Amino acid sequence: MKILVCISNVPDTTAKISFSDGDTKFNKSGVQFICGPYDDYALSRAVELKEEHGGTVTVLNVGEADADPVIRKCLAIGADDAIRVDAEPSDSYFVAQQIAHIAQQEKYDLILMGRESLDFNSGVVHGLVGEMLGIPAVSPVMHLTIAGNTASLTREIEGGKQEIEATLPLVLGCQEPIAEWKIPSMRGIVSARTKPLKVVAPTGEALSTVEKYALPPAKGAVKMIPVEQVESLVDLLRNEAKVL
Repeated sequence: MKILVCISNVPDTTAKISFSDGDTKFNKSGVQFICGPYDDYALSRAVELKEEHGGTVTVLNVGEADADPVIRKCLAIGADDAIRVDAEPSDSYFVAQQIAHIAQQEKYDLILMGRESLDFNSGVVHGLVGEMLGIPAVSPVMHLTIAGNTASLTREIEGGKQEIEATLPLVLGCQEPIAEWKIPSMRGIVSARTKPLKVVAPTGEALSTVEKYALPPAKGAVKMIPVEQVESLVDLLRNEAKVL
């Protein structure tokens, strides 16, 4: 089985976010970057499937050279090789375009990625890739097993779960509990240093550009309303918070 796992290089959730150049650029200075948490689930399940059925796992990232340490960690976890499209992941369409271009050349049986990235949370890349390749895309997938050329999936839907069977090839957006995160072993870390990481040029152009970033407004002061003053609470909710 030939599996492609698409990963994002995103700021750690504990990082302090700031912007530069008149709030037009994200300031990476001092920010710790990690593999997207949902992408970690996708990679872990891909490694398990390789152990069950044989084959290869390739990691793909659309990003610049600062993503290489995160890619190497994915290689240490169990991926066989990696591809980095040397470009800033400027929007979802551009990222999907790069993934589809690579996938068309390599003919993967299964393309896995997180349900969404941690930075922009758009959650649309898997659908765009499926459309570009003309194959089914399903997300968010909580359970995945493969038997022959058939995938059995459990997908989260509003108010419940949906059981699906589909024929490979597929594009899947993954989330917990599809697998448990894997920690690189010392042997994996050493072997990752010599595993191939191919850097390729991007294709196509982004559809959008960023005009300006803005942090969310600071939280206001808490107002305590005595329990007997229900009318005051309702008035504040209606006229100040505007939630009624």
